[in-house]
Amino acid sequence: MSGAVRYQVRHQTVYAYAGSVAHAQHLLHLKPRETATQRCLEQAIDVWPAAQRSNLVDAFGNHATRLELDRPHQNLEVTARMRVELLPRPVVEEMATLPWEQVRDGLHYTSEPIKPEWLEAARYRAQSPFVAIKRLFELYASDCFPPGTPVLAGSRALMNKIHREFDYESGATHIGISLLEVLAQRRGVCQDYAHFMIACLRSLGLSARYVSGYLHTAHGEEGPEHLGADASHAWVAVYAPPFGWIELDPTNNLRVDREHVVLAWGRDFGDVSPLRGVLLGGGTHSLDVGVSVLPV
Repeated sequence: MSGAVRYQVRHQTVYAYAGSVAHAQHLLHLKPRETATQRCLEQAIDVWPAAQRSNLVDAFGNHATRLELDRPHQNLEVTARMRVELLPRPVVEEMATLPWEQVRDGLHYTSEPIKPEWLEAARYRAQSPFVAIKRLFELYASDCFPPGTPVLAGSRALMNKIHREFDYESGATHIGISLLEVLAQRRGVCQDYAHFMIACLRSLGLSARYVSGYLHTAHGEEGPEHLGADASHAWVAVYAPPFGWIELDPTNNLRVDREHVVLAWGRDFGDVSPLRGVLLGGGTHSLDVGVSVLPV
């Protein structure tokens, strides 16, 4: 297809446990979503040691795989391989999106029912485990959303502000850090950028969701390198009628197009973690993750 690009993605996760794990159950989000601009051509997940597995679709429409390991083990290796084809995203003029106040009001439950096409978006307006709604986040975003500002124009201005005022620093944060701490120190990784931008949008009454996937980074003459490649990446989708969901990458300050491979989306990281589990035994563990995204 004209304008299509293809990537070969390899995502390997290796756990080494200090002691023996007697029993374990894991949930994987490692199969790309099918969308109007993304097609999964090949996909396979290798697991060692061997595990019982079942496939399912979660509450957000993501493909997931459930693993059960019922024999003692001290290591776990999960390697996902996929080949995807991406088409150019439709060109959306941000000034043609609805004023943000109109979107906010249309997403709220009142005496009038929410429009059917907006009902799905409304589930991404509320607070979630990793994304708090606070007046402080609303105030941070308020200068990006003057009265009458088209919702996508305001969201783009907010993305620009976060990218300008925050520093990308690997290891500066951890999964349990609060967004108030992220705002105070103004540094973090892609997960922090995404969670904070979502918190600002939801605190304004808008709908935003967390998108998990991969990013291809150009090297040398191919173009500028981006932050967050060579690992799982995260970005934001904002509901911007009449065009629907538009994806923005605050870590790199860009509109998402053919460099981002979408795995899954949800309210926050907790809904779409690539691999999470419950273990019986094992003690402490070390974790090694490697990702490669190569054009083919």
